[in-house]
Amino acid sequence: MTASTRSRDNLLRWLPGLLISAVLFWLILRGISWPKVGEALARITPVSIVLVIVLFFISLGARVLCWHTLLQRKVSYRRAFFVMGEGYLLNNIFPLRLGELGRAVLLSKDKGLSFFQVLPTIALERAYDIAIASSLLLGTLPFVLSMKSSMALAIGILGLVVLALVALYWMARYREKVEALSTRLGAHWPFFTKWILPQVESILDGFAVLTRPEYFVLSLGMMITSWGLALLQDYIILHSMEPQAPFWWVGFVLSAGALGAAIPSAPAGLGVFEGAAVGALALVGVQYDKAFAFAISVHMVSLVFSSLVGVIGLILEGENIAALYQNLSHRKK
Repeated sequence: MTASTRSRDNLLRWLPGLLISAVLFWLILRGISWPKVGEALARITPVSIVLVIVLFFISLGARVLCWHTLLQRKVSYRRAFFVMGEGYLLNNIFPLRLGELGRAVLLSKDKGLSFFQVLPTIALERAYDIAIASSLLLGTLPFVLSMKSSMALAIGILGLVVLALVALYWMARYREKVEALSTRLGAHWPFFTKWILPQVESILDGFAVLTRPEYFVLSLGMMITSWGLALLQDYIILHSMEPQAPFWWVGFVLSAGALGAAIPSAPAGLGVFEGAAVGALALVGVQYDKAFAFAISVHMVSLVFSSLVGVIGLILEGENIAALYQNLSHRKK
């Protein structure tokens, strides 16, 4: 495949997300009063900024501990911390959430871990995120307005996540049956035998954490802690701009933003997060310009400091982001 063909294929894969982000930004920005946005941003005090940064890193630390536990501590906490940062950096630069694959590729270089052992732990981490976001949305929607369709959607998403976790637990608990079934399937489908069957054992190893209650409880507890700290961090920003805002507003906004992240977008969810946050705050009566100022403040904190951790990780581990991207693009095909 020539370089021009690869570039064209990449553009075609990126195009839907880029268009969605561009449209959302256009819809948001056409009604913005930049002086009012500046006034809202000016209300964030230096003390608040320091608190937000501290809470961001503590929240990130709890999330890393969640993933470190899902990995059953087969790598050091320091290694998991910087690899997660490198994954966020990739997500911030490239579309299609390549950072998730990037984490699996980076950790698969460690002894005793394979790509297909790491990938299930990242899927479990994302399942925790979706479950918590759905629960928050279910808990806050009654305070917003009667939205039966949205409530049904949140219940449906949460139900699917719970069913998926139960199914994964069953697979890990009865792995002999899963391996036997995989072998039988492989006898009929050569593709399955060549590409899937060799990875079944590694995949089941990745999900084995669900059969260990102490790891499951600790990982879920750390993810809930991470979300709680993130809510507090963002509430400090919102309270600076809208002092009368109740705490549950942040839960509603962040849950909407997290579920909206499933929509294809430009790198780092640009446009999608802002659209979800502005829309959610508009529903509770926050002025449009303040809502946008809040959205870009929260998003910039995440972008800047997660990327900083990623850059430090790349430097310390001697990784090349261009070579890593090429590796990930190859795996995507």
